[in-house]
Amino acid sequence: MFLRLAQQHQEFIQDLVMNLQALTITLDGRGYTASCYTCGDQMQSASFMVSLGEKHLIRFLVSDYGITWMELCDDRELMKVEGAEAISQLQELANIVKYSHAMQLTIASPFLLMIISIAQAKPS
Repeated sequence: MFLRLAQQHQEFIQDLVMNLQALTITLDGRGYTASCYTCGDQMQSASFMVSLGEKHLIRFLVSDYGITWMELCDDRELMKVEGAEAISQLQELANIVKYSHAMQLTIASPFLLMIISIAQAKPS
């Protein structure tokens, strides 16, 4: 039973890493500065970062040891959550990316919407 759970956990982490890589490509295509670094070929951990503006940064870390979401502004931590809540925040970011192109931002949290609107309003 425990070996099966361990295998499922590893597959979950690999799936999450692949989705982070896809999100990075999408964000890059939409003009955001984003990166996703993995450790090794087995995709058992990753560090994902995206800049939502000059001083707004989101960092998402995933490994066998845990999952963490951090939002930073002016190098100060605004929010840090772990586990399922971190994945929920990642989903909100993905929703913003998915729906912002069609101007359907009703799913995302007000805080993330504010950060995105500030980033989009800033002249290049």
